[in-house]
Amino acid sequence: MAIVTQRVSSHLVRELAAEVGFRLAGVTGIAAAPDFDRFRDWVDRGFAGEMRYLTDHRRDVRSDLNNLLPGAKSVISVGMLYGDSEPGVGGIARYAEGEDYHVVIRRRLEMMAVRLSEHAQFEWRACVDTAPLLERSVAREAGLGWIGKNTCLIDQKSGSFFLLGELLTTLEIETDPALDAPPPDRCGTCTRCIDACPTTALVPSPQGGFELDARLCISYFTIELRDAVPPEHRAAIGNNVFGCDICQDVCPWNRRTPGEEPAPAELGELAALTEAEFRSRFRHTAVSRAKYSGFLRNVAIVMGNSGNEEFHEPLERLAASEDRLVADHARWGLDRLDALTR
Repeated sequence: MAIVTQRVSSHLVRELAAEVGFRLAGVTGIAAAPDFDRFRDWVDRGFAGEMRYLTDHRRDVRSDLNNLLPGAKSVISVGMLYGDSEPGVGGIARYAEGEDYHVVIRRRLEMMAVRLSEHAQFEWRACVDTAPLLERSVAREAGLGWIGKNTCLIDQKSGSFFLLGELLTTLEIETDPALDAPPPDRCGTCTRCIDACPTTALVPSPQGGFELDARLCISYFTIELRDAVPPEHRAAIGNNVFGCDICQDVCPWNRRTPGEEPAPAELGELAALTEAEFRSRFRHTAVSRAKYSGFLRNVAIVMGNSGNEEFHEPLERLAASEDRLVADHARWGLDRLDALTR
């Protein structure tokens, strides 16, 4: 099918993005993928850990956005805020609360594409973070924010508590130089995120600035890692059952109070979930990514770090699990609890 391209403005794009529920939106043209060399070097140094979707054949797909949509000319980058929500289950990163953001963002991108098609004919592809493209770099080029020392994209007005999506199009979208351009880096000399990271995962980059050593990140340990969490890092996980917001909580551009500690009854309830109950409770949320075994592993670590003696019984129950991963971490949790309460 022939690709038809017509020009529209990024002002129209921002109007449509707001209508479907995106707080942030911008446009950038298709060129060499921004930051790909930096990303490739980061992967080659092993900083991706066991996240094979970043290191396999999909790594080089990120070098050219035409690999995702042949004939693409513009990328619409959007941001959906999640920091306005109220805390839910303690110890679970705020972005993971509610309906799975992949579904929500994709649905809104598709609605946006339909509305944009009323103004022009074009080919498009909706992408969330499962697509092989460097979305933070694209978002920066589209004017959504700068990439901070905590490696999160930061908008001066809204902070960093938002999720990204992209609509690749064959449209030649007219951009506004004042809006659709990388903003200045406003982190300055601040190092609060670096100083606050319990596992020192934010490290200087050989290319300048800072980067994330994912192998040390609490979010990596509690979501991406399928095996045992290294014993030397378990205490630093603190109360984080799934993900971590510490480097965002301390950022001056996110003016809000830190997340709540998980309540004892809540942790006990999570530890008692059967696999069927876990699937039912978290089926349509991002928490399901941890899998049942990994989730209980995380709960065992957090109960051990709590210093709360009432967790002896649930930890003993988990220590008797036939799942070796869960049992080993529960035994660690018991030892940790004993050390904190003796």
